[in-house]
Amino acid sequence: MELTDYRTLGKSGLIVSPLALGTMTFGNKQWGSTDEVSKQMFDHYVDAGGNFVDTADVYSNGESERLIGKFIEDRKIRDSIVLSTKYSFHQGVLDSKPSLSKAANPNSGGNGRKNLYRSVDNSLKNLGTDYIDMYWMHVWDMVTPLEEVLQSMDNLVKAGKIRYYGFSDMPAWYAAKGAALAKAYHTAPPIAQQMHYALTERTLEQEHIPSAIDSGQGTVIWSPLAYGFLTGKYENDGNGNLDDADGRLNKFNPMFPEVTEKHWHILDVLRSVSKDSGHSMAQLALAWVTQQKGITSTLIGASKLNQLRANIDSLQIEFSNEHLKKLNDASRLSMVNPYLIFKPEVIDNAVFGGNSVKSL
Repeated sequence: MELTDYRTLGKSGLIVSPLALGTMTFGNKQWGSTDEVSKQMFDHYVDAGGNFVDTADVYSNGESERLIGKFIEDRKIRDSIVLSTKYSFHQGVLDSKPSLSKAANPNSGGNGRKNLYRSVDNSLKNLGTDYIDMYWMHVWDMVTPLEEVLQSMDNLVKAGKIRYYGFSDMPAWYAAKGAALAKAYHTAPPIAQQMHYALTERTLEQEHIPSAIDSGQGTVIWSPLAYGFLTGKYENDGNGNLDDADGRLNKFNPMFPEVTEKHWHILDVLRSVSKDSGHSMAQLALAWVTQQKGITSTLIGASKLNQLRANIDSLQIEFSNEHLKKLNDASRLSMVNPYLIFKPEVIDNAVFGGNSVKSL
């Protein structure tokens, strides 16, 4: 596979690369990349044939958007880039030490129309463009009516400010309902979901991925390396605890609340496959995600050029049956209610009287 093995994002005409350039590290002075390195990574990705660039208004308080806009303008390649950004979070919330002690204006965050319109205008200004190709609701705020979000996004499509939109970090039912309502209302539909998925976190397989396929939405993955855990750089302190000096996993990270015994087992198996195959742990973990059913594109969020090159090279990996089975078995989901009953052998026997019945 190559970056130029393009595919459509959901049932739309928007064409993207199998790996998207994630730019959360761009402009981040604490743990990200320098502007020079960010430019090198952007150029390398584009020169390799990549066309899908993802950012957000809160990444480095807008600096990521500004850098991306400058890089695109310098190369005069706006039309060939699928430019993706997001809204919903309060500015500064992704800092290493966010200040949550003093209440701020609640309308400068969330999914509502007031914040949405403010955010899209700010992003257009930061990016130095008059339209955004893919606009994401960054996170479900749990209060704004879905109908308001759909109508507001449709208005932005009609106004020419965005071309397409989708949802990130939300329940599967929310995205499915959004697609159904948009069809019923004859408005522009959400074309994709963006979610976390990795060897250490396969919950999407239960609802999100099947639902997206059914409703015609693509799936874009963030953090396929589980915040760096699957690179092997974090060590077990001997008591099953994480030696996390930079605090990326243990501090203010609701998506990775704890490292379990199963996580360490997955890491051990991944390390073993890495030694057998000659590929790095990071490359294998990324390739595993990229090759899963229903995955349209996967964000790669490198902070160094050599990391980006290795990430792109992961597209060349072909797993042996043995290695794939080891990774699948180690990371397999523990089945919970009601999924315990949704097994072919159970349904065939209990529902169809011992007959094997398959859908076309």
